[in-house]
Amino acid sequence: MSQLTPIQYIVGDATQPATTGQTIIAHVCNDIGGWGAGFVLALSKRWKQPELQYRQWHREGTSGSSAFALGAVQFVRVSETITVANMIGQHGIHKSADLPPIRYPAVDQALAHVAEEALRLNASVHMPRIGCGLAGGSWDLIEPLVHSRFCERGISVTIYDLPKS
Repeated sequence: MSQLTPIQYIVGDATQPATTGQTIIAHVCNDIGGWGAGFVLALSKRWKQPELQYRQWHREGTSGSSAFALGAVQFVRVSETITVANMIGQHGIHKSADLPPIRYPAVDQALAHVAEEALRLNASVHMPRIGCGLAGGSWDLIEPLVHSRFCERGISVTIYDLPKS
């Protein structure tokens, strides 16, 4: 059985992980091909590939063996040590019938894929408080998913909060 690893919370920028070694930066994307607000802007400012490959994945409907659908993940290598995980965990971009765009089962499924990749690469995982911005999710519901998918498997995970301005 793996050693339990606690979630580490730090103030900083998730696009500049505070680590060495193999790293996965995970974030939530929508299922309609939109890329233009929130954390994705910081990603695009740093690297072009995650956006370009996400848009291509949406256009073509598949990326490798992964269909463009809720719960799917696209892994985009941006450097020798950093991979970005485009996780489809948001349905649309607006509330529908008073439900926020976040889809918790899809986020959980995507996190499971990221955990498998982290184990394969022996990588740490870094992310903002996924799904809690434009997707309208609650960290109280997402944190246990992060804990079960990563911490309980001994995978190091760091959550980044931007500095207060």
